[in-house]
Amino acid sequence: MRKLSTILAAVLIVGLLAGCGGNANKNAASPSPAAGQNAEQGKYKDGAYYAESEYDEKGMKGAVVLNVKDGKITDVNWTEVSKAAGPDKKELSKTGKYGMKEKGKAQSEWHEQAEKVEKFLVEKQDLAALALKDEEGHTDAVSGVSIKVKGFTTLVTKALAAGPVEAGPYKDGAYHAEQAAFADSGWKYKVDLTVLNGKIVAVNWNGVNKDGGDDKKTLDKAGKYGMKEKAKAQGEWYEEAEKAEAFLIEKQDPKAATLKDDGTTDAITGVSINVKDFFQLVEEALKNAKK
Repeated sequence: MRKLSTILAAVLIVGLLAGCGGNANKNAASPSPAAGQNAEQGKYKDGAYYAESEYDEKGMKGAVVLNVKDGKITDVNWTEVSKAAGPDKKELSKTGKYGMKEKGKAQSEWHEQAEKVEKFLVEKQDLAALALKDEEGHTDAVSGVSIKVKGFTTLVTKALAAGPVEAGPYKDGAYHAEQAAFADSGWKYKVDLTVLNGKIVAVNWNGVNKDGGDDKKTLDKAGKYGMKEKAKAQGEWYEEAEKAEAFLIEKQDPKAATLKDDGTTDAITGVSINVKDFFQLVEEALKNAKK
């Protein structure tokens, strides 16, 4: 009996040890793969992301471009675009034409602070890390940043929620073209464009007069051009010009509108003015913008 008890005890101990070894091997084979996979692959779909805000009372709108590779944000461009088109806020800041240090006594220029915020997001890969400390949108999360970042967080959230977008065919930047001489009417037309993520995001078609004074849009908005009153047009010049600008932003192609012999088009609803000069200037401005 004593011998039999010893044998049974030995069998039981071997069985327990085998069971423990089996569980240990099973656990080692599946060490929480989800956490490791997410960290390695990232959490965003590869591609380019873009978002913009509405124009504010100063005629500026915020814009952000993000690029994602292997699931991670690799670079960010946060800026603002003027309704008058041309160079964006970051470019104006870099060339000293914004002057936040000089005018606002800031510790550094706007573009320098914006770049710190962009770098912070790339490092953290998490917008929640950029915590706001007040309703105005300031943060203590990034050293050396005193500008409001609420617009940035809103735009990034919007861009990531919308998903990747196709980049346009143009090189990012500001583009300008103007006529060489004044027409018999006394006006000379010009066009300014802003391109982000390869697409035209702001357009300004305007005219200057040989006698000086206000530009054509300013003059028209003040009621001093009077196309509706004098020529019985369906809209004022600036209203029709803005519809032509919106058409270009939608189509992204200055050749999208078929022109008649007199320079008008049926392609843009509510536009009866001659738009030939506009589209010719856009083509000229974009001549060196192709990627």
